[in-house]
Amino acid sequence: MQLNPFSLADKHILVTGASSGIGREVAIWISKQGARVTLVARDVSRLETTLGLLEGNQHNLEVVDFLADTDISQWLKTVAKNSVPFDGLVHAAGVQMPMPIRATSLAHWEKIMSTNVTSGFSLIKAFRQKGVCNPASSIVLISSVMAQAGESALLGYCASKGAVEGMVRAAAVELAREGIRVNAIAPGVVQTELVDTLESLVGADSMKSIEERHPLGFGKAEDVAYAANYLLSPASKWVTGTALVVDGGYLA
Repeated sequence: MQLNPFSLADKHILVTGASSGIGREVAIWISKQGARVTLVARDVSRLETTLGLLEGNQHNLEVVDFLADTDISQWLKTVAKNSVPFDGLVHAAGVQMPMPIRATSLAHWEKIMSTNVTSGFSLIKAFRQKGVCNPASSIVLISSVMAQAGESALLGYCASKGAVEGMVRAAAVELAREGIRVNAIAPGVVQTELVDTLESLVGADSMKSIEERHPLGFGKAEDVAYAANYLLSPASKWVTGTALVVDGGYLA
């Protein structure tokens, strides 16, 4: 038995959405646990800011737009070839884009689905390629309690996160034979830029009402980072196909 089964020492982890919010905090925290981190997002200047906050000096960054026509499978194979194979993936890139049903266009809906669902599928498919990941690797997708609960103006977001969790279960069953675990983290409302966007739409009173439905209050990005640490580490070696709820009691 390992002395510290939560350690990420010598593990190479890919983190998407690493330019801000949950993705940035996950990257910072796992670097403190010994991981070598490859940061991924669209904004190079914000990625460089994240890079400067990491512990250690073997980290690198990749600028990728998952909505562009990038061949994700070939890109990830090249990244692994140019460094070392991965031991884990945290897909934190995503959008919320609150919008009442009456105002939601098909283009709006499709952007949410592409960003939150299709990108996850592309990464799962790419990650499992020969030479990209090591044995006993772990994939972690960031879902939301909105996969199980509804909220006004978040129809597309709720639907996309429900799809993410369905995808996680199916991938976990299929990839178990390859030694790859697949899980999700389902946070409640976490204090990030997305919360500011939601508050600007629904108003301060509505946000206060939402916060009151979290018995422990709104969470912080570090709360999700700690959960990601667990799912990436050997401590969770018998955990796959689940969504770990980290919500301050919201669903309760």
